[in-house]
Amino acid sequence: MWGRLIAIVVKELKQLSRDRMTFGMIVMIPLLQLVLFGYAINTDVRHVPAGIIDMSQTTYSRAITQTVVATQAVDFVHQYYSIKEAEKAITNGEVKAVLYLPVDLPQRLLIHPSYDSKRESSQITRPVGQWLLDGSDTMVASTIRALRTLPLNEVANRATVMSVPTFEVVEYFNPEQRSAVNIVPGLLAIILTMTMIMFTSAAIVRERELGNMEFLIVTPVHPLELMLGKIIPYILVGLIQVAIILSAGHWIFSVPVRGGLDSLLLASFLFICASLALGLVISTIVNTQLQAMQLTIFVLMPSILLSGFMFPYEAMPIGAQWAAEMLPATHFIRMVRGIVLREAEVTSLGKDALWLLGFTCVGVLLAAKRFNKHL
Repeated sequence: MWGRLIAIVVKELKQLSRDRMTFGMIVMIPLLQLVLFGYAINTDVRHVPAGIIDMSQTTYSRAITQTVVATQAVDFVHQYYSIKEAEKAITNGEVKAVLYLPVDLPQRLLIHPSYDSKRESSQITRPVGQWLLDGSDTMVASTIRALRTLPLNEVANRATVMSVPTFEVVEYFNPEQRSAVNIVPGLLAIILTMTMIMFTSAAIVRERELGNMEFLIVTPVHPLELMLGKIIPYILVGLIQVAIILSAGHWIFSVPVRGGLDSLLLASFLFICASLALGLVISTIVNTQLQAMQLTIFVLMPSILLSGFMFPYEAMPIGAQWAAEMLPATHFIRMVRGIVLREAEVTSLGKDALWLLGFTCVGVLLAAKRFNKHL
């Protein structure tokens, strides 16, 4: 018995060594995911893109700005000149937060010399400024709220006795800080990634395994026509999934859908097409449905961890952000959260929309080029 058992084991190992695709997946997928996720997974949010409205334009306001930047929690990438302009930037996802410094900032910081000099400290009752915050991302919002109190004693006159100034925080879109509000739109991207890629990644392989490749060879169907025919039925399936997930999220978890249905439909359509195109490319690379499933999981894991679904995009190192930008889920999560939670328009999210459209075109053309109508 042992001799027969060993013979079967040796046979399987030799067969596995000849299957370069499977052998590569066994070795490379764990290594790539270990390195990528080891660098990318970080709950310590830093360098959040922020804006500033400096109505004071004094040395005090500049000192406060430098103190905030020194925390490395935010980077002031834009300057605005009105609250309305800042609110529009937050809605469009241009920045995550805006620091507002009022005109009377020096009066809020400094204490009048005649103010009860016998006391060792005096509490400032008015905030020295205000944070306008996108509350839809709970982890980023927590980071900004931690900046409400900063050691700004050196900002004011050193001869002045003062307490630690504070900032007021105004949260938009999710003031209750409910996690479901942020998770459900992101979960839509993850579910569509899994199902859409899975449907089409095995499309060509399934035809070969079922013995239908001969019929495709003798037909006058062009490879591009075949690729388009493979993805069109699943577009409707994906849109049905979008309706189910958002409806269930609204009724079960009270997740608001603030944006227009036309914008949501267009964004979902672009992402579904991009995911299906990626699945077709995978289908032309693999030889079996098992390999197609493995590559689908290989794409799904980065989509979960790098797209901003679980961990803030801003917390990742630059290299991980570059990798995240290659994933359709990253662009769709930005779009769907902007539309569903912040009532943004697709036109204001044009870069992500164009990226998904370009990804779809390249993917379909690449799959059609790689597909050969022969056994």
